[in-house]
Amino acid sequence: MPALTALARDDRSARLLLSIIGTPADVATGKLLTEVGAAELISIAEGDGTVPGMDRVEAAVWRDRLHSAATPDRLAERIVEASKFRVIIPSDPDWPTTLNDLGHRAPYALWAKGRTELLAEPLPQRITVTGARAATSYGAHVTDELCGDLAQSGRTLIAGAAYGIEASAHRAALLRDMNTIAVLASGVDRPYPAGHADLIDRIAREGLLLSEVPPSVAPTRQRFIDRSRILAALSSATIIVEAGSRSGSLHTATEAAQLGRLVGAVPGPVTSAASTGTNLMLQSGQASVITNGSDIMRMVEGETNAPERSVIRSGAPHVASPKSRVL
Repeated sequence: MPALTALARDDRSARLLLSIIGTPADVATGKLLTEVGAAELISIAEGDGTVPGMDRVEAAVWRDRLHSAATPDRLAERIVEASKFRVIIPSDPDWPTTLNDLGHRAPYALWAKGRTELLAEPLPQRITVTGARAATSYGAHVTDELCGDLAQSGRTLIAGAAYGIEASAHRAALLRDMNTIAVLASGVDRPYPAGHADLIDRIAREGLLLSEVPPSVAPTRQRFIDRSRILAALSSATIIVEAGSRSGSLHTATEAAQLGRLVGAVPGPVTSAASTGTNLMLQSGQASVITNGSDIMRMVEGETNAPERSVIRSGAPHVASPKSRVL
C-alpha cells in the first residue's frame, strides 16, 4: 500500500493530493501549507510527531480528517483518473494571483477545463455576477442588459452556472461572444445542476470551468459556501442582481467586501421577495446602486458620475406578483 508521501513527490502532486483529501478553506491547513510547503505538509500528516501550530488533540483530529478521505490505494487510483484534467497551482503562470488575497483560505489547487489564459487578465477585467436561483423575469432581463453592457467593455464575466441569475449571465455572455468563467461546487467533469449540462459544456469549450474540488466530486451545501470566496476573490467587483433575504449570493457579497472588493446591487421592486436581500444591502450601505453596465464600469474605475440611463429599457417584461414567485 503506497504511503501518502509516496503520492506527494513534489509540490504539484502534493497539492493535487491535498485538494483530494483536504478540507477547503481550512485555516489550520492553509497556515501550515504556507509555513512548510505542500510536500512537507503531507509528510507531517503521515507521521505521528508534533504539528506546528497545533496541540496534540488538534493534530490528531487534523490527521484523522486527512486520512479518512480515502485509503492510499484509492487515492492513487483517483490521481491516475484525474491526470487527464488540468491542475493549476500557485507556481503556474496562469494561477490567478488574486486568490492569494484569501490568505490561509486560498485553494490548494484549481482544477480547470477550458481557456486558462483568462485567469491571467488583470483583476479589473473580471466581474462576478450572481443572484437568486428563483429569478424573476425582471431579474433575468436586468442581467441580460448588464451583461450586454459589460460585453462592450471587454470584461470577463464570472458566475457559478446555477439556475436563475447566474445562468442568465452566462448565456448573455456566450450570446455576445463575451469571455465567461464558471466556478463550480462540483468536479469539472460533473455538471451541476444537471439541467445545465449543455450550458456548462459550452462554457468549457468557449470559456473556462474552475473548481477547487477534484473530478467526480458532487456538490454539497458546504461546498457552495466555500465556493463563494473564490467567486469573490477572482473579480474586482461582485454584482448581485436579485437575492432573497437568505440567498447564498449575499454570502458572496460578504466575502467580496471582506476582501476589499467592490460590491454592487440592483434595486428591485419593494413588493418582490426576490429583491429583499439586494434592497436591504442598498439600504444599509453595503452595496453601491447598479442600474446599468456604466455604473459597474464607473465603480471599477473609481468614477462617481451619475448614471447615463436606466437598465430598464422600453419593452422590459412585466414584474409578476410576488404571490406567483417561489424563492
